[in-house]
Amino acid sequence: MKRLSIAAFCLLAGCAQPQQAVTTVIPRPAPDNPTPTGIAYLCDGRKEVTVVYAKNRASVTLGDKTWRMEYTPSSNGFRYADTANEWVGRDDLATLREYGTNRPLAFNCRPTRRTT
Repeated sequence: MKRLSIAAFCLLAGCAQPQQAVTTVIPRPAPDNPTPTGIAYLCDGRKEVTVVYAKNRASVTLGDKTWRMEYTPSSNGFRYADTANEWVGRDDLATLREYGTNRPLAFNCRPTRRTT
């Protein structure tokens, strides 16, 4: 009896083909958009940051702390800041860090789902 390779066996038996991961782009709204838009981000260390964007502001929540930040134009991405922290990034990668020291509170944050 001849041996069949796994590929030949699957071809004959109709094995399911492996599915490729589907990535959904979750765009950040324009800074001046008046409609509140919430997005959850998953960061390194399995930290979750949720952000509600609306009218040149962002409410950024990490754990039990929420910061209300104002949009400031940035030439290479986006930046929302208050007197102590900033939410900065570009495209689909963001970081929450202390303003001035740049100590990250949450980094390599990527959008995972809409919350509103």
